[in-house]
Amino acid sequence: MQDAPRLVPERSPERDPAVARTLAAHAFLLGERLDLRGFEPVQPLAVTPLAVRAGAAGNAVLFRYGIVVTFNLDDIERRALLDALADRVAEPIPVIESEQFQIIVQADAEDQIDPAGRIVVKEMTTPRLQIIADILAKHLVLSHYEASIASVFDRLEPLAGSLQRTGRAGSNPGVPLQHLGGAVLIQQRMVGRVEVTEKPEALWENPDLERFYARLESEYELRDRGRALDRKLDLVFRTSETLLRLIENRRALRVEWYIVALIVFEILISLYTLFAAR
Repeated sequence: MQDAPRLVPERSPERDPAVARTLAAHAFLLGERLDLRGFEPVQPLAVTPLAVRAGAAGNAVLFRYGIVVTFNLDDIERRALLDALADRVAEPIPVIESEQFQIIVQADAEDQIDPAGRIVVKEMTTPRLQIIADILAKHLVLSHYEASIASVFDRLEPLAGSLQRTGRAGSNPGVPLQHLGGAVLIQQRMVGRVEVTEKPEALWENPDLERFYARLESEYELRDRGRALDRKLDLVFRTSETLLRLIENRRALRVEWYIVALIVFEILISLYTLFAAR
């Protein structure tokens, strides 16, 4: 197998292996989906996920679940790329979420995470680009879903408090149904689109980078955060279903009382008619 080409040329003519370069990486969450049909250049760096050259000396990796990760782009170049993708975003979020990361490129170093939390690579090849982008994209989308679930818990708390104080869970089933639907959507997107626990395809052709991927995955705690999010989603499911059952049981009991009242009323009318006829 041939070595993957370097994506960002060395700036030092001596190419001193002891000299480290720092590259800026930015991850952007644009929306729920990103339509990449027709966007691919004639010769992309990679297809799954789509990796392309961008700006004067940078790169970008685009994910269909609405994430773009850029490398070595300045502010103007990043804005130009995001503007070019704006019409391809389905269900854009009101405010673009983003995070910045630092990557150290040093030829005599080992692929790892340094004590400062920076990503260190000995060279910036396409497979490394894809693996880093995959980790950063999953990290950002997990952060987004964690915040979404936290807001769901904030909205469920008053309902639980009302249940504790009054023994009632409210009368509107639409509220827990909304929470239930939101949790289902998050779970569907995590499993069907993002595939948080799945390894990127670049590892299948580059098994030597398996250890590097494991270090990144551990640093950003993707599996632990994914499991924690699953537990929170399960709690939202069970809480919403419990509230719905309580509301429906209360409605059913109310209907039964209405029926009893109608029967009593009909009996009273019959008795009145009977005695009035005498």
